Amino acid sequence: MAISLSVVLLLAIVLVVLIRGGSIKAGPAIVAALFGFFLASTGMAPSINRFMNSIAETINQIRF
Repeated sequence: MAISLSVVLLLAIVLVVLIRGGSIKAGPAIVAALFGFFLASTGMAPSINRFMNSIAETINQIRF
């Protein structure tokens, strides 16, 4: 839960920065957000969640 919330916050911040910087307009940003919202309710959601968790675990295991 904490990882998914962190990812959501990170992506929201990136989206706001892209909109304010002019890299992406509001229309495509809304479409991207809606795509993510509807993608979360498909059968692919558990696979995407496992993939993101494995990336987070891999990053967590990297020692500097």
